[in-house]
Amino acid sequence: MGSNSFGKMFTVTTFGESHGEGIGCVIDGCPAGIYIDEEMINRDMKKRRPGFSPYVSPRKELDEVQILSGVFENKTTGTPIMMWIENKNHKSSSYDEVKNVIRIGHGNYTYLKKYGIYDYRGGGRASARETAARVAAGAVAKTLLGAIKIKAKIIEVGGEKEDFSTVLKKVMEEGDSVGGVIECVISNVPAGLGEPIYEKVEANLASAMLSINACKGVEFGEGFNAARMKGSEHNDEMEDGKFLSNHHGGILAGITTGEDIIFRVAFKPTSTIKKPMKTMTLDGQNTVVMQKTNVRTDPCVAIRAPAIVESMSALVLVDFILHGNT
Repeated sequence: MGSNSFGKMFTVTTFGESHGEGIGCVIDGCPAGIYIDEEMINRDMKKRRPGFSPYVSPRKELDEVQILSGVFENKTTGTPIMMWIENKNHKSSSYDEVKNVIRIGHGNYTYLKKYGIYDYRGGGRASARETAARVAAGAVAKTLLGAIKIKAKIIEVGGEKEDFSTVLKKVMEEGDSVGGVIECVISNVPAGLGEPIYEKVEANLASAMLSINACKGVEFGEGFNAARMKGSEHNDEMEDGKFLSNHHGGILAGITTGEDIIFRVAFKPTSTIKKPMKTMTLDGQNTVVMQKTNVRTDPCVAIRAPAIVESMSALVLVDFILHGNT
């Protein structure tokens, strides 16, 4: 399986599976002399970790990062940085009952078609557990962004934009799941980042977001609403060297304008639910599968995704910044 690395100047390679001994990443291309705050990394990790809310997977993982190389006396040495996160609360036996069926909505079918093998224990490499390594790498990337600030938050759950807890409680009682939308705002962005054709900032950000498990859509600025606007409504007028509005979401012709970058990310409902669903066994027989009570999943995957969206954004931006400095 290839394609486990992300980024060109600041390259992150993740490794490990949901129910293996652990997961981690190797960062190549981080400049020397950068102060690394392990506490800051672990604060970001806490935003993503499971088991600490009634509305997320009950799997309890502390997700504490160990830096194994590339940092000396809290400063980067310019050599590859390796970070390790131990899996302490994996229960592979929970998946024994579904190991011989195609778990609909998951990667079982496509992995089997492509590789002829699939790790049924929580999804293996296809599990959202892999994103913990991305958050660790993103925390390091944030230290290189200077004044640039990235803030992602949930703005919609199950079609509702306010009372998330009621929606989640109801869908959990029904044994079902819902999707969600996260909005990300990147402020203090300098104008001039990005290239106009194949290295557009929004193209790279969109690619990064769509690499996150369960992501199904990304829109910038007015997004799909722009299709319903007139040019006179969508154009951002200027006066005294400043934009009077930001319908473009901080990017024009693939290059940052200096305004806030604003985009939204749509996540599908969690695939594993407690309702019976038609599927097939690995030997081609029709069957029905449903989540058992001991299988631990989120009723809405978007709940823990803001930290992942922020981290992937940081990885994209640091690549552009390092490219501009070479």
